[in-house]
Amino acid sequence: MAEDGLIPLSALQHYLFCPRQSALIHVEQLWAEDEATAEGRLLHERVDSGKCESRPGLRIARGVALRSFALGVSGRADAVEFRGRPARPVPVEYKRGKPKAHRADEVQLCAQAICLEEMFGTAILEGLLFYGQTRRRVRVVFDEGLRAITAEVAAAAHAMIGSGVTPAPARKPACRRCSLESLCKPHILEKPPKVARWLAGQIAN
Repeated sequence: MAEDGLIPLSALQHYLFCPRQSALIHVEQLWAEDEATAEGRLLHERVDSGKCESRPGLRIARGVALRSFALGVSGRADAVEFRGRPARPVPVEYKRGKPKAHRADEVQLCAQAICLEEMFGTAILEGLLFYGQTRRRVRVVFDEGLRAITAEVAAAAHAMIGSGVTPAPARKPACRRCSLESLCKPHILEKPPKVARWLAGQIAN
């Protein structure tokens, strides 16, 4: 895939949470911030601004640029730990909340690992998710199942962004946690009023 055909790596996580949200951000270039997204942004800014660390058997690089032509994505890793000899990269992603029921965080981390595998020419078997709410790391194994899901999501996100078409809204409980709810308007646009009824209402008024 050509360099200019790559999509943001973050689009995969957005797509798994909600395809419409992903399109609003990456097709229509819309964004709105709430308390949760502000906390997440500040967390990532602190991580990215941190200095690289080095100690025997471990080197930590922060804000590492990533790219995968196989997945067609580019982005940045919060941190990459290089362990052992020869050093093998391990992606580390920081999240403000806690582990989720869906696999969006795991897919994002797996995509980072696939980028690193292409860049360093080595197999990466696992990565780490650090959650700010629990203050714990969660080990993620990049097995065949997770890699297949990641490839499928990347292809679907590519197709949607490439089409330039934003999916219709489908209201669900997760909408309440989305900072774009006021722009998406799922409660209005999911079942738009019929034109005849709208006109009748306008005439009556």
